[in-house]
Amino acid sequence: MVAALFLSAVLPGRAAELNLMPWPSHVTQQEGFLVLGHTPQIELTGGDERVNHALTRFLQNLSLRTGVPFDHHFSGVPAGPHFVIRCAGPGLRVQALEEDESYHLVISQRGIELTAANPLGIMHGLETVQQLVEPKPQGWVLPVLQIDDTPRFAWRGLMIDVSRHFMPLGAIERNIDGMAAVKLNVLHLHLSDDEGFRVESKSSPKLTGLASDGLFYTQDQVRDLIAYARDRGVRVVPEFDVPGHAVSWLVAYPLLASGPAPQGLVRSEYDTVRPPFDPTQEATYELLDTVFGEMESLFPDRYFHIGGDEVDGKYWDNDTSIQTWMRAHNIKDNHALQTYFTKRVQEIVRRHGKEMEGWDEILDGGLPKDSLIQSWRGAGSLADAARMGYRTVLSAGYYLDLMYPASQHYAVDPLSGKSAALSSEEKSNIIGGEAAQWAEYVTPENLDNRLWPRLGAIAERLWSPASVTDVTSMYRRVAVLNRNLEWLGLEHQASSRRMLGRIEGDDMPPQLLETLAMAVEPVKEYDREKTQGYDGEAPLNHLVDAVSPESDSARRINALAQRAVYDPSARPELRKWFIQWRDNDALLEPYLSVSILRQRLVPLSQSLSVLGTLGLAALDSIELRHPVTLEQRKGQLARVEGSTAPHAELFLVVAPAVRVLVEAEPGAR
Repeated sequence: MVAALFLSAVLPGRAAELNLMPWPSHVTQQEGFLVLGHTPQIELTGGDERVNHALTRFLQNLSLRTGVPFDHHFSGVPAGPHFVIRCAGPGLRVQALEEDESYHLVISQRGIELTAANPLGIMHGLETVQQLVEPKPQGWVLPVLQIDDTPRFAWRGLMIDVSRHFMPLGAIERNIDGMAAVKLNVLHLHLSDDEGFRVESKSSPKLTGLASDGLFYTQDQVRDLIAYARDRGVRVVPEFDVPGHAVSWLVAYPLLASGPAPQGLVRSEYDTVRPPFDPTQEATYELLDTVFGEMESLFPDRYFHIGGDEVDGKYWDNDTSIQTWMRAHNIKDNHALQTYFTKRVQEIVRRHGKEMEGWDEILDGGLPKDSLIQSWRGAGSLADAARMGYRTVLSAGYYLDLMYPASQHYAVDPLSGKSAALSSEEKSNIIGGEAAQWAEYVTPENLDNRLWPRLGAIAERLWSPASVTDVTSMYRRVAVLNRNLEWLGLEHQASSRRMLGRIEGDDMPPQLLETLAMAVEPVKEYDREKTQGYDGEAPLNHLVDAVSPESDSARRINALAQRAVYDPSARPELRKWFIQWRDNDALLEPYLSVSILRQRLVPLSQSLSVLGTLGLAALDSIELRHPVTLEQRKGQLARVEGSTAPHAELFLVVAPAVRVLVEAEPGAR
């Protein structure tokens, strides 16, 4: 009898061998493997065209991953293992929040069985099978196991801002492929902002002609994108931000502005005239009714996002006609005025057959309870919305543009913190979460680099049981995901390499810049705009734009240094890194001043050399048991801290490796 091993949500034992992301609800693994050998014999029951398309992609991607033509059937070649797929129903014509996404997967030494209630579960199961494929001496194999899997949250989303920097369809589509790979199911497109209105409007052509700079999606392209996403189990939720972030609207319709009308689209931080809509004019609602009606018929999803964030009330305060109207209608303040506006817009959205979604500034107890609140300002607004009876999704903690490491996003749980104190009924109103990628400093060239692989950690938090929290396991599996996404056409690694190549040019040995690049990360939160003002037309082609938001190499080196304090076997590798850092600056320095893309890197390169020197001295002191005085230690730590100052919107993230060794040096008696 073959012994079975149950792999619970805490990932014990053999679980570390499975490269699954996100981790399933329940896994039971047995000894043995299914050898793929040749193209699987697929037996399909039920489903719709999406299942057939998913199977075609599955075999194509399997062939790319393995280099074996599993997507071909050659005459005279033995048949591969049986792959039985049973789909109970065709699914809804318009994908919905309430659909069952669960699946049941059994892999034996004889074949594969995958069953699900509808095509969504089948597509998720196929992604799991693909992640399980690995090479063994006997060939490409799948482990013998059973998986029963269902998502923890129904809303697992990604918001991409396509207004500040326009993203062509190809960039969006390849990231939909990435979303499907990690079982994310909502693509939220931020389609209008001060910088542009990005969808063709036939009812209001001024929005296309004056408010887009010629960068917009035609309505046919939108339909194609929605079909592409649906084919991969992803809903598309549109956002047209009002009443603030509305300069693009008001360039086309200046009479609807509060106060002075903007003279053009926002290009940079120096464009300071950014009025919101005037909520007191009936013409405002007539325009929104026309445009929203057109857009709501174009986007079939049940939810329609109206924005509602960051309304600058000074324009309302300074507009005498608005103030007069507010007094006449007994509206006491700007929040009440925005609530009035939101209710009027909600009526428009409902009249066209949709349910309204908005950022948490719209939260007010008087809104209809079918309104969906997206919390970006913190867990408090999430809990407040749920307590008041509104469905809500969490984005606070999932802002990818803030450059946080995957571990920080991974620690954010929609049902923790203030939400933990809610009743069971109130908690049921929290339906999931959504990562956000704002695009002030993102272009199509580095979009993938900003999303992946950190987005995989957020996807796991929203899919997997709450008890799946092992950060070490997460990083190991995210590293596998990082490589596998390349086979799907994602460009997070390839584009970074190309951008580094541009900076290196033809005159520099590439390893010199790479040594510096692996030791740095972009500054976090909103620190970049403190030293580099936002300019939508400025090229984003510097090292800060090319490197990953999180350096895997730096994380490993910092962990290695922690171990080196007590484990001598870790010290030789660490010593090699310190020598490389120490010596790199002298080699790199002659190349930095001769290029506009490199000039600002001089202080970083010098500081890395300082860290290398300090690290070597600390290692010597530890290994030789050579004591240092308290003053010497203070001086060393001060130099370590000095090396962490940001330059060129980057900072050295390997300083902790040196700091821990300096602190571990033996002290003088």
